[in-house]
Amino acid sequence: MNSDAAVSYTLGELAERLDARLIGDADLRVSGLSTLTDAGPGDLAFLANRAYLKYLAGTGAGAVLVHPAHGEACPCPRLELDNPYLGYAKLSHLFDPLNNRPRQAVHSTATVSPSAAVGERVEIGANCVIEAGVEIGDDCVIGPGCVIGADTVVGAGSRLHANVTVYHGVTIGKRAILHSGSVIGGDGFGFAHDGKQWEKIAQLGGVSLGDDVEVGSCSSIDRGALGDTLIGSGVKIDSQVQIAHNVQIGDHSALAGCVGIAGSTKVGRHCLLGGGVGLSGHLTLTDGVQVTGMSLVTNSILEPGVYSSGTGSMSNSQWRKNAVRFKQLDEIAKRLHRLERDMRDT
Repeated sequence: MNSDAAVSYTLGELAERLDARLIGDADLRVSGLSTLTDAGPGDLAFLANRAYLKYLAGTGAGAVLVHPAHGEACPCPRLELDNPYLGYAKLSHLFDPLNNRPRQAVHSTATVSPSAAVGERVEIGANCVIEAGVEIGDDCVIGPGCVIGADTVVGAGSRLHANVTVYHGVTIGKRAILHSGSVIGGDGFGFAHDGKQWEKIAQLGGVSLGDDVEVGSCSSIDRGALGDTLIGSGVKIDSQVQIAHNVQIGDHSALAGCVGIAGSTKVGRHCLLGGGVGLSGHLTLTDGVQVTGMSLVTNSILEPGVYSSGTGSMSNSQWRKNAVRFKQLDEIAKRLHRLERDMRDT
């Protein structure tokens, strides 16, 4: 994989980057990353899961990232380190085509306000709109079709992929990655009812993203009603995630696809929300909480740990029977209470 890439590195260079132990020829060059089964002589493979240990002896890779415990089984040069998967993650950026292509300048079809401040080595793609008062830091890449609203700040080294929309008054930290279709700073879902119809509440706050935040494609982070919606540094947000107004998410938390968080809920640091998790509004999740996929959280969680709700899949016929029983639980509980009371009285 990627054996025809324009970039290549010696094993000695890679070992130095990872502070890994090198066993083999330090001058051997690799030009791509691949799996144990797909790798060729010009590739570096990795073994991060024992389930794939059976493929190590037969790999065609030029070299392998491997834990020291499995080094002796490796048939080729190797880089030994305690966390091969982390090593793979770090090296992946060296072979990413996005990082190895020449930077462009401001495309002729881009519209950039005269009052916008654009840093050094910034790429702005075709048909972008950069409104008044925007500040874009050094080394940013703004992909084709992006819109950045007035008075927004984009930190140095950030990348907005094609067709990202950032509303006015948003602050984005350094080295952010916003994927296509994401919307940052749209109106929160705020309405008051007069008995007949809905009256819209103007959303006067903004959105603040910390450093090293990544937002997946087609995800939305709504602006605050008054204060800002706050996303901490190092937060990773998957695709198709909805974050409502005035939500706060602590540093280094991660949200998998289709998570929905209602307004004014606070999620702590280093929390993990599985796919399809829903959080009701005005809740607090303390630091270190993990909520498994498809769970609904309706009360605050004040102790770290793993939490789940819902039921696993089963046959439809069994589910229908259980659904009937679920409707009967309240009556069963009342009957049980009466029986316990009667037994105490006898």
